[in-house]
Amino acid sequence: MKNFKGTFTALLTPFKNGKIDFASLDKLVKHQLENGVDGFVVNGTTAESPTLQESEQAELFKHIRKLVGANVPLIMGTGSNDTAKSIEASKKAEAMGADGILVVVPYYNKPPQRGLYAHFKAVAESVKIPTILYNVPGRTITSLAPETVSDLAKVQGVVGIKEASGKIDLAEQIINACGKEFVMLSGDDGTYVEFLKSGGHGVISVASHVIPKQMVQWKTWVKDGQVDKARADIQKYMPLIDLLFVEANPIPVKKAVQLMGLIDSAEMRLPLVELAPEHAEKLKMEMKKVGVLA
Repeated sequence: MKNFKGTFTALLTPFKNGKIDFASLDKLVKHQLENGVDGFVVNGTTAESPTLQESEQAELFKHIRKLVGANVPLIMGTGSNDTAKSIEASKKAEAMGADGILVVVPYYNKPPQRGLYAHFKAVAESVKIPTILYNVPGRTITSLAPETVSDLAKVQGVVGIKEASGKIDLAEQIINACGKEFVMLSGDDGTYVEFLKSGGHGVISVASHVIPKQMVQWKTWVKDGQVDKARADIQKYMPLIDLLFVEANPIPVKKAVQLMGLIDSAEMRLPLVELAPEHAEKLKMEMKKVGVLA
């Protein structure tokens, strides 16, 4: 099994004239690896997964795998609010060579905790590759309870969770309930240092598109006991991190990496639209302030 305790970027999908812009994608991925990122999530929220065709999802994965080689961990987003669809997508991810799957809490349906347990258990047992749970109540309404996560941690194949509620006390409850081997990945960039201090193992990040070196550095500092240094440093970047979520992800981060010259266009697929001009101007100013832009 690949090591999932690290800095993973929830990779965005560059578009140009309605199609995936693979030349921009190559530039973006290479920049990430050069700056110390450990691996990627393909076809997650940041990739605009709801508007990617199945054929595009497969094309994206195969292209990235060829680019990064066999040693860089690739996690495929396969979650849905239909268990049968999640199972089908997970089997396809496994067949393509994904190192793990990221499965989001079913949205819209609002299942009870026992429904969540049954959903994740069915998905995890359908494949042999590791399953990472994804708790993001800001998008799904329903949230995994620590007790449910603890029960799921005992299911064969369920190795960890991306905890994106931003609630450090919830992360601590999950760590206490599941033990230190259960992989704890932050899904909330702004609280990342506190998450690491509480025993977290890494991140699946949006901000790492823009500040990959810093995201990697904070993990190193906390591991080395330099928590105050990491806390002070993340504070410098908090206005930038906040601006990366000023509109729904991945609207702002696409504009940011376009400003960095890593992708040609900040084009989105409807119903998402490009970042509002007033926000884009603030984002540009803040990127200059922290030295991301000259």
